[in-house]
Amino acid sequence: MSLGFAAAEEAMLAAACQVTGLDDFGEGLWRQHLRALLRAYDEESHLTEAGRQMVQGEIGAALAARLSCQSAWRGDPALLRHGIRRPLFILGLPRSGTTALHWLLAQDPANQVLEYWLAGAPRPRPPRATWEREPAYQGAVEVLKWIYETDPGLKAIHLMEADGPEECRHLFVQSFLDHTFDSNATIPSYTKYFEAQDMHPAYERHRDVLKIVGATSPERRWVLKYPAHMRELDVLFEVYPDACIVQTHRNPARVLPSICSLVTGWRSLYEGSADARAIGRWQVEMYAQMIDHAMQVRAGRDPAQFFDLSFDELVGDPVAAIARMYDHFGFALSAEGERRMRAWHSDNPQGKHGGHHYTLEEFGLSEGEIGERFARYAERFAVAPEAATR
Repeated sequence: MSLGFAAAEEAMLAAACQVTGLDDFGEGLWRQHLRALLRAYDEESHLTEAGRQMVQGEIGAALAARLSCQSAWRGDPALLRHGIRRPLFILGLPRSGTTALHWLLAQDPANQVLEYWLAGAPRPRPPRATWEREPAYQGAVEVLKWIYETDPGLKAIHLMEADGPEECRHLFVQSFLDHTFDSNATIPSYTKYFEAQDMHPAYERHRDVLKIVGATSPERRWVLKYPAHMRELDVLFEVYPDACIVQTHRNPARVLPSICSLVTGWRSLYEGSADARAIGRWQVEMYAQMIDHAMQVRAGRDPAQFFDLSFDELVGDPVAAIARMYDHFGFALSAEGERRMRAWHSDNPQGKHGGHHYTLEEFGLSEGEIGERFARYAERFAVAPEAATR
């Protein structure tokens, strides 16, 4: 792209309209958020040419998704009348078992998840047998293939498949308010801008996009996962007042270097290299603030809306742990649901896609520093110590 991102804003909007044949992006402050993002890319990022092309493609896809969702709501207003009753949100630090739990819960026929390809291109979920013929599905397969071929080690850190459950961060990307952007590029002014915004409109859009995707199966329970929900837990409850929260727990000194390694890997795809120590400082404080906020919100809510699950329990007998969680929330676990969960667990042992190696020191971190910053969290949830490195 010869122009800077900010200078190319109108061209990107026009391209999205041309690709989709649509022109209504919807109301709200989304364009203000987009402009803050584009300025930060121009002024602060260290994107390679390949990284610039990826960013341009991602912004184009987010704009196209906005257009498509607006068209869906306008064309079928009944979509918004679908209720989302007692959705189950998986919260917790990354690397604390949240991804495995998400995949396991996706096996239960009573549940529905946001599949990777539908997260990026929302539409009423079509029958599974038709997905391979969908251009959006084929595109998602190719994107993931490129990512894992470019950095094979990323699959051991975070597994994504086109037809598998994905974090609902993609729905916030449509509002241009999400850590997806600053995880992939060095744009601190955007981080500061984003964290100061009112997230209510973004969460309302999140809910309404789910109504589009789940229109063909409104009777199934939504299961959603994204650690960043902890930062906005009060907003989440305002938009989903009957939400059920399962929070996984693991020693922060064990998971934070792994998180930093993941962010460093992603950013290196876009910028060629990454400042591991700067990422370490940022991630520790970011997740500490998220955890602190979530604890504060929880203190004022009905305890029945929460279920706490230790990493050790989840690893030891995941299906038994899920059965205990279902009992807490009054959900029924069918024999077929249990059978499918056990089959998935058997087929996906830890380390299936290789090992993930890192140290605290490469990110400028120490167990003492992390232990001190997360002391209240560890005490509140009786988080057991672990070795800090593999």
